[in-house]
Amino acid sequence: MLNVDFNKLASLINANVQGANATVNNAEDAKFDSSITVEASKIFAVCEFLKTNKEMPFNSLQCISGVDWVEFMEVCYMLAHFDTTNPREFILKVKVTDRVAPAVDSVVKVWAAANFQEREVYDMFGIKFNNHPDMRRILCPDDWQGWPLRKDYIAQKDYNGMAVYPDNKMNFEDREFIVRQDMIKKAQLAASSN
Repeated sequence: MLNVDFNKLASLINANVQGANATVNNAEDAKFDSSITVEASKIFAVCEFLKTNKEMPFNSLQCISGVDWVEFMEVCYMLAHFDTTNPREFILKVKVTDRVAPAVDSVVKVWAAANFQEREVYDMFGIKFNNHPDMRRILCPDDWQGWPLRKDYIAQKDYNGMAVYPDNKMNFEDREFIVRQDMIKKAQLAASSN
């Protein structure tokens, strides 16, 4: 990323946030981009430190996104420091291993921009953000079933009396999606019966 010495930044985080266990993810590894992963339980303290430290501050949260790797889920924070003489940006990540009740602390108190972004990650992945001022869905209706961007998501057939995927409106990709959904459902049923 832009103007960031990842090893120095990881060391700085570890020296100032006890238990953060910041590790550098190198771009050479096909599964990662250049980023730093910290303990999920320390995300608030790490973000607070990154915003306020004098040596390498990050004054802006650009984006929060989620990723479902099947073995775990990940929350990614794209941070930046807007400065004409020394701009920087990088991706900070946390791993969430609990798929039943995934949760991390909200960073809304650090960056107000996190508000709607955390709600979107919650809506799409089901990852709850503890201490969020308004933790509810933002894209799907409040009574929608499931988390649409999870790999194990199965779309409901009907919603409020309407077909979610009506036959006369489906294109090839939609039909392919329904076939994959049926395969996932069968695999889940087979796994639960064993």
